[in-house]
Amino acid sequence: MMIDKFLNYLQYERNRSELTVKSYGEDLRAFESYFKNLDNHAISWESVDSDIIRDWMESMMDKGNSVTSINRRLSALRSLYRFALSRNLVARDPAHGVVGPKKSKPLPQYLRESEMDKLLDDIPWNMHIYKDVRARTIILLFYETGMRLAELMGLDDASVNYANAEVKVTGKRNKQRIIPIGEELAKVLKDYQAFRDEHVVRKCDAFFVTEKGLRMNREQVRNEVKKHLSKVTSMKKRTPHVLRHTFATTMLNHDAGIESVKKLLGHESLSTTEIYTHTTFEQLKKTYRNAHPRA
Repeated sequence: MMIDKFLNYLQYERNRSELTVKSYGEDLRAFESYFKNLDNHAISWESVDSDIIRDWMESMMDKGNSVTSINRRLSALRSLYRFALSRNLVARDPAHGVVGPKKSKPLPQYLRESEMDKLLDDIPWNMHIYKDVRARTIILLFYETGMRLAELMGLDDASVNYANAEVKVTGKRNKQRIIPIGEELAKVLKDYQAFRDEHVVRKCDAFFVTEKGLRMNREQVRNEVKKHLSKVTSMKKRTPHVLRHTFATTMLNHDAGIESVKKLLGHESLSTTEIYTHTTFEQLKKTYRNAHPRA
């Protein structure tokens, strides 16, 4: 039997572990069982073609097998056919060129609008303390603009144009873009600046500074965001990037065009932005399941 010859090769010529050999055997026998139940047992290892292999992968996906498990079995099959071809046990390798399923990217994590409203409006902030004024301003700025952490850290006073209601940020590869700001955010930014200038002696042009007047670093901003997001979510990720995801998801949920969201986020490719359409669709499915009596 071809499987036995291949497993002996793995064990005695390649010195693979007993566990590895056993795993290969189980995966290959699973495939053998599959194709032998097709067409009244007329198919053999020699007559298997790439379509049968693809159908096998599809059947595993239908049964709920993970992408990792399917790709592992496909890898075992490829190894078997390479061995068989080198030993002239088969005339061709049907596994060559067969591509396994890709791992789907995890959907972006984001906060619900109710959670953001609770954090910004309901949970008390001490607006007589500089750190609280600064933290609320940072969180609102992330939520209302979707800017990246590095972009926020790089803001100077000159970056904010109140007359035109916009903020200029410098993104990846030093590309600059303009992000519009609403009346609420503009007022919060102005109030923060006035409070900062009254309580802190700035030693640089940075918009957001520490109590010592220095530009905030990455860790300081991340810690502030994590601390306050913890008040409304138990999500493992509580980072500025989660607020960027929240901005994008909120915009799409309120009928913003994906092309507009792409420009606001500073994405070069529309495919990068499209991940958020999957997020909103997942939310739509959840709403449907909860609302429809027969869902």
